[in-house]
Amino acid sequence: MRKIAVFTSGGDAPGMNACIRAVVRTAIFKGIEVYGINYGYDGMINGNIKKMQSHSVSNIIQRGGTILKSARSEEFRTVEGRKKAYEQLKLHGIEGIVAIGGDGTFKGAKVFFEEYGIPTIGCPGTIDNDIYGTDYTIGFDTAVNTALEAIDKIRDTAAAHDRIFFVEVMGRDSGYIALECGIGGGAEFVMIPETKTDLKTVVKSLKNLRKTKSSSIIVVAEGDDEGSADFIMEKVKEKVNDPDKEFKVTTLGHIQRGGNPTARDRVLASRCGMAAVEGLLKGESNCMAGVVNGDILYTPFEDCIGKTKQLKEDHLRLIEILSI
Repeated sequence: MRKIAVFTSGGDAPGMNACIRAVVRTAIFKGIEVYGINYGYDGMINGNIKKMQSHSVSNIIQRGGTILKSARSEEFRTVEGRKKAYEQLKLHGIEGIVAIGGDGTFKGAKVFFEEYGIPTIGCPGTIDNDIYGTDYTIGFDTAVNTALEAIDKIRDTAAAHDRIFFVEVMGRDSGYIALECGIGGGAEFVMIPETKTDLKTVVKSLKNLRKTKSSSIIVVAEGDDEGSADFIMEKVKEKVNDPDKEFKVTTLGHIQRGGNPTARDRVLASRCGMAAVEGLLKGESNCMAGVVNGDILYTPFEDCIGKTKQLKEDHLRLIEILSI
Protein backbone atom coordinates (compact mmCIF):
# COMPACT_ATOMS: atom_id res chain seq x y z
CA MET A 1 0.00 0.00 0.00
CA ARG A 2 1.48 3.31 -1.12
CA LYS A 3 -1.28 5.89 -0.69
CA ILE A 4 -4.04 6.26 1.90
CA ALA A 5 -6.60 8.94 2.71
CA VAL A 6 -8.17 10.14 5.94
CA PHE A 7 -11.42 12.02 6.52
CA THR A 8 -13.81 13.03 9.29
CA SER A 9 -17.56 12.69 8.97
CA GLY A 10 -20.75 13.29 10.94
CA GLY A 11 -20.79 15.36 14.11
CA ASP A 12 -17.44 16.79 15.16
CA ALA A 13 -15.82 15.60 18.38
CA PRO A 14 -12.88 16.95 20.41
CA GLY A 15 -9.88 14.77 19.62
CA MET A 16 -10.57 14.32 15.90
CA ASN A 17 -7.57 16.53 15.12
CA ALA A 18 -5.35 14.39 17.34
CA CYS A 19 -6.54 11.35 15.40
CA ILE A 20 -5.87 13.01 12.03
CA ARG A 21 -2.39 13.92 13.27
CA ALA A 22 -1.67 10.33 14.30
CA VAL A 23 -2.88 8.95 10.97
CA VAL A 24 -0.77 11.39 8.95
CA ARG A 25 2.42 10.96 10.93
CA THR A 26 2.11 7.18 11.25
CA ALA A 27 1.63 6.90 7.49
CA ILE A 28 4.67 9.09 6.80
CA PHE A 29 6.71 7.10 9.34
CA LYS A 30 5.75 3.94 7.46
CA GLY A 31 6.74 5.45 4.09
CA ILE A 32 3.18 5.93 2.82
CA GLU A 33 1.74 8.99 1.10
CA VAL A 34 -1.29 10.32 2.94
CA TYR A 35 -4.11 12.52 1.69
CA GLY A 36 -6.74 14.46 3.59
CA ILE A 37 -10.33 14.54 2.31
CA ASN A 38 -12.15 17.73 3.24
CA TYR A 39 -15.86 17.64 4.19
CA GLY A 40 -16.20 13.87 4.58
CA TYR A 41 -18.02 11.82 1.97
CA ASP A 42 -19.13 15.00 0.20
CA GLY A 43 -15.49 15.97 -0.32
CA MET A 44 -14.73 12.47 -1.54
CA ILE A 45 -17.40 12.81 -4.21
CA ASN A 46 -16.23 16.27 -5.27
CA GLY A 47 -12.52 15.47 -5.26
CA ASN A 48 -11.72 17.81 -2.36
CA ILE A 49 -8.56 15.84 -1.65
CA LYS A 50 -5.11 17.19 -0.77
CA LYS A 51 -1.75 15.62 0.01
CA MET A 52 -0.66 16.04 3.62
CA GLN A 53 2.80 16.38 5.11
CA SER A 54 4.01 16.14 8.69
CA HIS A 55 3.81 19.91 9.07
CA SER A 56 0.18 19.81 7.85
CA VAL A 57 -0.80 18.51 11.28
CA SER A 58 1.51 20.62 13.44
CA ASN A 59 -0.06 22.45 16.37
CA ILE A 60 -3.49 20.80 16.05
CA ILE A 61 -3.47 18.14 18.78
CA GLN A 62 -4.90 20.62 21.30
CA ARG A 63 -7.62 21.99 19.03
CA GLY A 64 -11.27 20.97 19.02
CA GLY A 65 -13.27 20.48 15.84
CA THR A 66 -11.57 19.03 12.76
CA ILE A 67 -9.15 20.66 10.33
CA LEU A 68 -10.57 18.42 7.58
CA LYS A 69 -14.07 19.77 8.24
CA SER A 70 -17.15 17.59 8.38
CA ALA A 71 -20.38 17.36 6.43
CA ARG A 72 -23.32 15.04 5.95
CA SER A 73 -23.68 13.80 2.38
CA GLU A 74 -27.04 12.81 0.96
CA GLU A 75 -25.41 12.13 -2.40
CA PHE A 76 -23.16 9.45 -0.91
CA ARG A 77 -26.29 7.53 0.05
CA THR A 78 -26.91 6.96 -3.67
CA VAL A 79 -25.21 4.45 -5.97
CA GLU A 80 -24.27 7.27 -8.31
CA GLY A 81 -22.70 9.30 -5.52
CA ARG A 82 -20.57 6.42 -4.30
CA LYS A 83 -19.43 5.76 -7.87
CA LYS A 84 -18.23 9.36 -8.14
CA ALA A 85 -16.38 8.98 -4.83
CA TYR A 86 -14.67 5.81 -6.04
CA GLU A 87 -13.60 7.48 -9.28
CA GLN A 88 -12.02 10.35 -7.35
CA LEU A 89 -10.11 7.99 -5.08
CA LYS A 90 -8.80 6.02 -8.06
CA LEU A 91 -7.83 9.29 -9.79
CA HIS A 92 -5.61 10.10 -6.81
CA GLY A 93 -4.29 6.53 -6.56
CA ILE A 94 -5.65 6.02 -3.06
CA GLU A 95 -5.52 2.39 -1.91
CA GLY A 96 -6.78 2.60 1.68
CA ILE A 97 -9.02 4.81 3.82
CA VAL A 98 -9.19 5.86 7.47
CA ALA A 99 -12.70 7.05 8.35
CA ILE A 100 -13.05 9.03 11.60
CA GLY A 101 -16.65 9.28 12.78
CA GLY A 102 -19.59 7.48 14.28
CA ASP A 103 -22.38 5.12 13.36
CA GLY A 104 -23.41 6.89 10.13
CA THR A 105 -19.81 7.15 8.98
CA PHE A 106 -19.28 3.43 9.47
CA LYS A 107 -22.51 2.51 7.71
CA GLY A 108 -21.31 4.47 4.68
CA ALA A 109 -17.85 2.92 4.87
CA LYS A 110 -19.29 -0.60 5.06
CA VAL A 111 -21.46 -0.14 1.95
CA PHE A 112 -18.60 1.52 0.08
CA PHE A 113 -16.22 -1.34 0.88
CA GLU A 114 -18.78 -3.93 -0.20
CA GLU A 115 -19.24 -2.17 -3.53
CA TYR A 116 -15.64 -1.23 -4.36
CA GLY A 117 -13.37 -3.17 -2.01
CA ILE A 118 -11.08 -0.30 -0.99
CA PRO A 119 -9.66 -1.31 2.42
CA THR A 120 -11.15 0.91 5.11
CA ILE A 121 -10.62 1.18 8.86
CA GLY A 122 -12.66 3.43 11.11
CA CYS A 123 -11.76 5.39 14.23
CA PRO A 124 -14.60 6.00 16.73
CA GLY A 125 -15.11 9.77 16.72
CA THR A 126 -18.32 10.79 18.50
CA ILE A 127 -19.07 12.40 21.85
CA ASP A 128 -21.97 9.99 22.50
CA ASN A 129 -19.79 6.96 23.38
CA ASP A 130 -22.40 4.72 21.75
CA ILE A 131 -20.23 2.65 19.41
CA TYR A 132 -19.79 -1.06 20.11
CA GLY A 133 -16.16 -2.26 19.97
CA THR A 134 -14.45 0.39 22.08
CA ASP A 135 -14.65 1.26 25.77
CA TYR A 136 -14.70 4.96 24.98
CA THR A 137 -15.11 7.04 21.83
CA ILE A 138 -13.00 10.02 20.83
CA GLY A 139 -14.56 13.19 22.27
CA PHE A 140 -16.66 11.58 24.98
CA ASP A 141 -14.36 12.42 27.88
CA THR A 142 -14.08 16.05 26.80
CA ALA A 143 -17.84 16.38 26.35
CA VAL A 144 -18.45 14.96 29.83
CA ASN A 145 -15.92 17.32 31.42
CA THR A 146 -17.36 20.31 29.55
CA ALA A 147 -20.88 19.47 30.70
CA LEU A 148 -19.69 18.71 34.22
CA GLU A 149 -18.01 22.10 34.52
CA ALA A 150 -21.31 23.74 33.58
CA ILE A 151 -23.28 21.57 36.02
CA ASP A 152 -20.92 22.51 38.86
CA LYS A 153 -21.62 26.19 38.17
CA ILE A 154 -25.35 25.59 37.91
CA ARG A 155 -25.32 23.82 41.27
CA ASP A 156 -23.78 26.91 42.87
CA THR A 157 -26.65 29.12 41.76
CA ALA A 158 -29.22 26.39 42.43
CA ALA A 159 -28.03 26.17 46.05
CA ALA A 160 -27.96 29.96 46.43
CA HIS A 161 -31.62 30.29 45.44
CA ASP A 162 -33.02 26.90 46.54
CA ARG A 163 -33.91 26.02 42.94
CA ILE A 164 -34.50 22.80 41.06
CA PHE A 165 -32.54 22.74 37.81
CA PHE A 166 -33.16 20.48 34.83
CA VAL A 167 -29.96 20.34 32.78
CA GLU A 168 -30.25 18.91 29.27
CA VAL A 169 -27.16 17.30 27.75
CA MET A 170 -26.57 15.69 24.37
CA GLY A 171 -27.53 12.07 23.81
CA ARG A 172 -30.34 11.49 21.33
CA ASP A 173 -29.95 7.70 21.48
CA SER A 174 -27.40 7.27 24.24
CA GLY A 175 -27.34 8.19 27.92
CA TYR A 176 -23.59 7.89 28.49
CA ILE A 177 -22.95 11.63 28.79
CA ALA A 178 -25.93 12.17 31.07
CA LEU A 179 -25.03 9.22 33.26
CA GLU A 180 -21.39 10.16 33.83
CA CYS A 181 -22.30 13.83 34.32
CA GLY A 182 -24.96 12.79 36.80
CA ILE A 183 -22.53 10.72 38.84
CA GLY A 184 -19.69 13.25 38.64
CA GLY A 185 -21.99 16.21 39.28
CA GLY A 186 -23.91 14.68 42.17
CA ALA A 187 -27.25 14.88 40.37
CA GLU A 188 -30.38 13.79 42.22
CA PHE A 189 -31.85 12.22 39.08
CA VAL A 190 -30.64 11.22 35.61
CA MET A 191 -33.04 10.65 32.72
CA ILE A 192 -31.72 8.69 29.73
CA PRO A 193 -33.07 6.95 26.59
CA GLU A 194 -32.04 3.48 27.77
CA THR A 195 -34.35 3.44 30.78
CA LYS A 196 -37.99 4.41 31.17
CA THR A 197 -38.47 7.61 33.12
CA ASP A 198 -41.07 7.36 35.88
CA LEU A 199 -42.18 10.93 36.58
CA LYS A 200 -44.39 9.85 39.48
CA THR A 201 -41.30 8.56 41.30
CA VAL A 202 -39.38 11.73 40.46
CA VAL A 203 -42.16 13.93 41.85
CA LYS A 204 -42.49 11.83 45.00
CA SER A 205 -38.73 11.86 45.57
CA LEU A 206 -38.47 15.61 45.03
CA LYS A 207 -41.15 16.17 47.65
CA ASN A 208 -39.24 13.96 50.10
CA LEU A 209 -35.88 15.54 49.25
CA ARG A 210 -37.22 18.96 50.23
CA LYS A 211 -36.94 17.83 53.85
CA THR A 212 -33.16 17.36 53.53
CA LYS A 213 -32.11 19.30 50.41
CA SER A 214 -33.06 22.81 49.39
CA SER A 215 -31.93 22.43 45.76
CA SER A 216 -31.66 19.66 43.20
CA ILE A 217 -29.98 18.95 39.87
CA ILE A 218 -31.71 16.71 37.34
CA VAL A 219 -29.69 15.72 34.26
CA VAL A 220 -31.74 14.92 31.17
CA ALA A 221 -30.40 13.33 27.99
CA GLU A 222 -32.01 14.99 24.96
CA GLY A 223 -33.41 11.64 23.80
CA ASP A 224 -35.23 10.74 27.02
CA ASP A 225 -38.56 8.99 26.45
CA GLU A 226 -40.48 11.68 28.34
CA GLY A 227 -39.22 14.45 26.04
CA SER A 228 -37.01 17.51 26.35
CA ALA A 229 -35.86 19.02 29.66
CA ASP A 230 -38.30 21.92 29.13
CA PHE A 231 -41.24 19.56 28.65
CA ILE A 232 -40.28 17.37 31.61
CA MET A 233 -39.74 20.37 33.87
CA GLU A 234 -43.23 21.72 33.17
CA LYS A 235 -44.82 18.34 33.94
CA VAL A 236 -42.85 17.89 37.16
CA LYS A 237 -43.46 21.48 38.27
CA GLU A 238 -47.20 21.04 37.83
CA LYS A 239 -47.27 17.84 39.89
CA VAL A 240 -44.97 19.07 42.66
CA ASN A 241 -47.29 22.06 42.98
CA ASP A 242 -45.12 24.14 45.30
CA PRO A 243 -45.42 27.91 44.66
CA ASP A 244 -42.34 28.57 46.81
CA LYS A 245 -40.07 26.34 44.73
CA GLU A 246 -38.42 27.67 41.55
CA PHE A 247 -37.83 25.37 38.57
CA LYS A 248 -35.25 26.22 35.90
CA VAL A 249 -33.97 24.61 32.69
CA THR A 250 -30.50 24.88 31.13
CA THR A 251 -29.81 23.27 27.75
CA LEU A 252 -26.07 22.88 27.27
CA GLY A 253 -26.28 22.13 23.55
CA HIS A 254 -23.28 22.35 21.25
CA ILE A 255 -20.79 23.62 23.80
CA GLN A 256 -20.32 19.90 24.51
CA ARG A 257 -18.88 19.39 21.02
CA GLY A 258 -16.22 22.09 21.20
CA GLY A 259 -13.20 22.97 23.26
CA ASN A 260 -9.71 21.60 23.79
CA PRO A 261 -9.73 17.80 24.06
CA THR A 262 -8.72 16.29 27.38
CA ALA A 263 -5.50 14.32 27.72
CA ARG A 264 -7.56 11.13 27.78
CA ASP A 265 -9.17 11.97 24.43
CA ARG A 266 -5.86 13.01 22.85
CA VAL A 267 -4.21 9.73 23.84
CA LEU A 268 -7.19 7.62 22.75
CA ALA A 269 -7.40 9.44 19.40
CA SER A 270 -3.67 9.04 18.81
CA ARG A 271 -3.76 5.33 19.59
CA CYS A 272 -6.74 4.74 17.30
CA GLY A 273 -5.19 6.75 14.46
CA MET A 274 -1.92 4.85 14.65
CA ALA A 275 -3.75 1.52 14.90
CA ALA A 276 -5.87 2.33 11.83
CA VAL A 277 -2.80 2.86 9.64
CA GLU A 278 -0.99 -0.17 11.04
CA GLY A 279 -4.15 -2.22 10.58
CA LEU A 280 -4.35 -1.30 6.89
CA LEU A 281 -0.74 -2.39 6.45
CA LYS A 282 -1.48 -5.71 8.18
CA GLY A 283 -4.44 -6.40 5.92
CA GLU A 284 -7.25 -5.40 8.27
CA SER A 285 -10.27 -3.86 6.57
CA ASN A 286 -13.98 -3.08 6.86
CA CYS A 287 -13.55 -2.65 10.61
CA MET A 288 -12.97 -0.12 13.38
CA ALA A 289 -9.87 0.32 15.53
CA GLY A 290 -10.96 0.76 19.15
CA VAL A 291 -9.58 0.28 22.65
CA VAL A 292 -11.09 -2.44 24.83
CA ASN A 293 -9.69 -3.09 28.32
CA GLY A 294 -6.65 -1.04 27.40
CA ASP A 295 -5.79 -2.97 24.24
CA ILE A 296 -6.30 -2.13 20.57
CA LEU A 297 -9.06 -4.23 19.04
CA TYR A 298 -10.36 -4.37 15.45
CA THR A 299 -14.12 -4.81 15.34
CA PRO A 300 -15.99 -5.44 12.06
CA PHE A 301 -18.19 -2.53 10.96
CA GLU A 302 -21.09 -4.97 10.95
CA ASP A 303 -20.75 -5.40 14.72
CA CYS A 304 -20.08 -1.71 15.40
CA ILE A 305 -23.30 -0.82 13.59
CA GLY A 306 -25.46 -3.78 14.56
CA LYS A 307 -24.71 -4.29 18.26
CA THR A 308 -25.91 -2.07 21.10
CA LYS A 309 -23.37 -0.82 23.60
CA GLN A 310 -24.81 -1.47 27.04
CA LEU A 311 -24.63 0.96 29.93
CA LYS A 312 -22.81 -0.25 33.02
CA GLU A 313 -25.36 -1.45 35.56
CA ASP A 314 -23.31 -0.23 38.52
CA HIS A 315 -23.43 3.31 37.09
CA LEU A 316 -27.21 3.22 37.17
CA ARG A 317 -27.13 1.97 40.77
CA LEU A 318 -24.73 4.76 41.78
CA ILE A 319 -27.26 7.43 40.83
CA GLU A 320 -29.95 5.84 42.98
CA ILE A 321 -27.66 5.25 45.97
CA LEU A 322 -25.77 8.55 45.99
CA SER A 323 -28.77 10.84 45.45
CA ILE A 324 -30.24 10.19 48.91
